[in-house]
Amino acid sequence: MQTGSAHATGTGRVANTVRGTGAPVLVLHGTPGSLEGAEAMARFLPSERFRVVAVARPGYAGTPIVPGHASLDDEADRYAALLDDLGVDRTAVLAWSGGGPSAYRFAARHPDRVSALVVTAGLSGHWVPPHASPAEWFVARTRLGGALAAIAGHVVPRAVVGTVVAGVSSLRGAALRAHVRDVLHDPVRRTTVLDLATSGNAAGTHRAGWENDVRVLGALERLDLGAVRTPTLLLHGDADTDVDPAHSRRALAEVAGAELVTLPGGTHFALWDHADSVAVQQRVAEHLAR
Repeated sequence: MQTGSAHATGTGRVANTVRGTGAPVLVLHGTPGSLEGAEAMARFLPSERFRVVAVARPGYAGTPIVPGHASLDDEADRYAALLDDLGVDRTAVLAWSGGGPSAYRFAARHPDRVSALVVTAGLSGHWVPPHASPAEWFVARTRLGGALAAIAGHVVPRAVVGTVVAGVSSLRGAALRAHVRDVLHDPVRRTTVLDLATSGNAAGTHRAGWENDVRVLGALERLDLGAVRTPTLLLHGDADTDVDPAHSRRALAEVAGAELVTLPGGTHFALWDHADSVAVQQRVAEHLAR
């Protein structure tokens, strides 16, 4: 694996890792998130077919916020500069959740740099953090809570997967138990969900990124989705409670030629934990490789 933890760009450094030798794919994590989370998002993409460029979004560990350059458009411009540093002319983009808005702006501002766009459970408009229970706040927004969650993922994975899935979906009762059981019985799905869940802490070195996302996405009025001309594939689970599926329906209505795959019973992690995730990931890979 090639790594580049501090690539210089015209508006500041962008922490990133690069693996593979095929078609370039820029991977944008959610809110909160991390470079490790972006890597986990793209783990299903084979290195012999894709050159995966995973990044830490502004304010998250390794990628500083540049004073006066913290907007979504600034973020998009930083990715264009990063591609210049890496010698990449055009790339596909895979974005999740809170990474959706910057992906849309990147495609709109730099259409000649983006060959294909996949947004899964992505925001497409105004967002405010959902109310967190005391336990959720401790796990997701404190450094100690994040560390304990990572340990629990190894010691009691059933409890972690069950808690996380319940927190980002409307699945309850027998449906929730069946979903958790299926995820735990699949080593790939189990590992990916645990890695994504434990990479999304908003404390410590990720606090600046979280606070910037809350500020920028909370002030978001419109993304000018109609300016996106990139072939776009949208995915959303209909049981997602972290990002309302209406966000993907809005993108479907406004992005010319966009396609939407709705996954029945799908959680916020649907691309990676749904029963049909393998087939969906194959479709995503085909779209990214176009």
